Amino acid sequence: MNILLADIGNTHFHIYDGKKIEHLAYADAIEKYKESKLFYISVKHQLSGEISSIKNWKNISSLMHIEGEYETMGVDRKALCLSHRDGLFVDAGSAITLDLVESGIYRGGYIFPGIKAMLESYRTISPALDTQLNPDISLEQLPSTTKDGISYGIIASIKALIEKHSDGKTLYFTGGDGKFLSTFFDDVIYDDTLVFRGMLKVIKDKKIC
Repeated sequence: MNILLADIGNTHFHIYDGKKIEHLAYADAIEKYKESKLFYISVKHQLSGEISSIKNWKNISSLMHIEGEYETMGVDRKALCLSHRDGLFVDAGSAITLDLVESGIYRGGYIFPGIKAMLESYRTISPALDTQLNPDISLEQLPSTTKDGISYGIIASIKALIEKHSDGKTLYFTGGDGKFLSTFFDDVIYDDTLVFRGMLKVIKDKKIC
């Protein structure tokens, strides 16, 4: 691949060169790659005016479509769902999304607060609940400390909701917390390039490169 792909999210640019992914602040990404040929999708509409004037960058957000999509579905979720014809896709970032695709048709999904957002919500309840997640939490027994109780509540609720819809389906994880969450499941695939795979499929199908 001799082009760059960018997924412009709510907090960062995620840029893929075919081998590795960089996660950059908006200003740093623009400065570093403004002279490079780049295809991007974006959910950060506040940046539209600034980046649309960059000559070598092409916005392909409007080309992202999957049968069964709904009107306000995020372009990053569409790209994610285009990466494979079948599967249950979990994107664990600032929010956690789960989307089901069967035979290339979108069948629905949901949006859950991300782990960071959940931790922040506990802090708003009481200073006594201001803690960090225990990444080694066991779900095999009920916890006996505040930190473990919060960690258990967060992870167990996410796991239960995913498992409710995962029976017999290939389960894909991506996103900043995707690798961590995937460790609580058996026989899953973690792939941080899924969104870019969906973008590449559209670029190839539309012959725009």
